[in-house]
Amino acid sequence: MTPAPVPLSGARFQTDPAALYREIRREHGSVAPVLLDGGVPAWLVIGYREMHQLTNDPVLFNRDPALWNQWENIPRDWPLGPLIRHRTPSALAAVSEEHRKRPTVISNALAAVDFFELHDHVERYADELSDAVCGLGSADLISDYAMLLPVRVMAALYGLADEQGRELAVALNVWMDGQADALEGYAHVRNSMTDLLERRIARKSDDVVSRIVAERGDLSDEEIVDDLIAILNGSHQPTANWIGNTLRLMLTEDRFAASLFGGRSSVPEAMSEVLWEETPVQNMPARFAARDTHFGGQHIHAGDMLLLGFQGANHDPQILPERSTLTGGNRAHFAFSHGEHGCPFSAREIAEVLARTGIEVILDRLPDVDLAVPAEELKWRPSPWMRGLTALPVRFTPTSAVEPPLG
Repeated sequence: MTPAPVPLSGARFQTDPAALYREIRREHGSVAPVLLDGGVPAWLVIGYREMHQLTNDPVLFNRDPALWNQWENIPRDWPLGPLIRHRTPSALAAVSEEHRKRPTVISNALAAVDFFELHDHVERYADELSDAVCGLGSADLISDYAMLLPVRVMAALYGLADEQGRELAVALNVWMDGQADALEGYAHVRNSMTDLLERRIARKSDDVVSRIVAERGDLSDEEIVDDLIAILNGSHQPTANWIGNTLRLMLTEDRFAASLFGGRSSVPEAMSEVLWEETPVQNMPARFAARDTHFGGQHIHAGDMLLLGFQGANHDPQILPERSTLTGGNRAHFAFSHGEHGCPFSAREIAEVLARTGIEVILDRLPDVDLAVPAEELKWRPSPWMRGLTALPVRFTPTSAVEPPLG
């Protein structure tokens, strides 16, 4: 009897996804049938080698959502609609010559970021967020810190005001969770980026958006807005989860305890381990089969959707045997995707500077920080897409805020 498709929802994606992926692999193999919200069918790729093939063959596994064979069955208010996006594609979805052009514009705009300035932005905002809690003796390092820091930094790189960054953080979170208010969250993000682009066309500045406008060529306003959303979305929540998941690991594993008392040598190691084992983006849509094919032991029909199961692929027993850990400098994980549609190198550098600096600052500011609840009581966000905590409550000795430099 053929095993039933796996609903891509439920508590197991939050509590112990590694065990769930092992079970899925035993029942279905490296490519498994799944059901999205509303019973919509798709395939989840959780094999390491299959993931390489999926991300390296854009001809067979196309990023264009117009190919999807389920659009006629999808209601207009489907919560996951903004994630799939049957509209003018962003650089994440663009194919062929368009794909080569648009990521180049994005990469150039991000590569022009001054990393000394970036580091200063991160330290300044991290200190401000630390100041808000350091005198209290307790905090939630997710809502008070990790979920605010990346978006404030990106807001600065976009030329946005801090308050706009905070509002975007809320909207991005509800959108990426795929819950009932996902469409409203997406609308807020899109309207914000549309307004920002209009202002930058009217008056350029020294920021990422202005550099994209200057190099736009024949890109339409709608295409640029799509790309601005893709950059913002790709840099905010995954990096926030990277920070939160790394802090959780360092607070719950004795082998990382040295970093909690001023030693920073194990911070990069903890960050690397998180990318393998608690991948901030555990699953991501999507590729679409350009023709019928056999893949991972399954018969895939033309137009079928294939989801990128990053965490499942990272846990492939052929690559990561059970109860083993890959840390240090091993970067062969899929946390940044792979292939021509993978995260641009400049964006990875920005995320790493942001995450590492943010972690180091909070550990410096709260040197005796400890969990305020038993580790087993920590809860993960209700999303099959993102892997991050809902809260990370901690306690510490209250300290005074940092005095700003004179002048």
